[in-house]
Amino acid sequence: MSKYDDTLNLFLTHRWSLIRYARTITGDTAEAEDVVQEAWLRFSAAAAKRTMAEPMGYLRITVRNLALNGSSRKRIEGRIFEPNAEMNATDVPSDLPNPEVAAISRDEYARIARALAEMPEPMRIAVEMHRLGGEKLKNIAAHLGVSITTAHKLVLDGVERCRARTDRPSE
Repeated sequence: MSKYDDTLNLFLTHRWSLIRYARTITGDTAEAEDVVQEAWLRFSAAAAKRTMAEPMGYLRITVRNLALNGSSRKRIEGRIFEPNAEMNATDVPSDLPNPEVAAISRDEYARIARALAEMPEPMRIAVEMHRLGGEKLKNIAAHLGVSITTAHKLVLDGVERCRARTDRPSE
């Protein structure tokens, strides 16, 4: 007989007593059966890796811990979620911004677009490459044919113009 057969026989011999034990903790037979099944999976994996001095003790402790964890989770969920509550679609918060925030954002976007359009071309390109494209200053400088210091100044001045248009304080 193999080691697996021994652990399987042990489990099958004590399965119903383990379910009764788990049911005393969970209060539900179906949940107790799920706990015992999960315990078997963990027990068989552990038994395949090493020899256990008290395999039945290991199995009972695994059942106990899984049942207690499940009971704790149910208590927490019970406090968070109202049982048998009906939820209407109007009760679910929307991910969309409210109309006022959307209008402010559209207005701010238009102001920034106008500020970008009014900038000298090298400044606009530097700001767009840095803030929108995520480019590094050395790449911007190479693209514009200027020094890194000049590229940095172009970005700073351009961002400041955009902030002035949106009435935002400097960061």
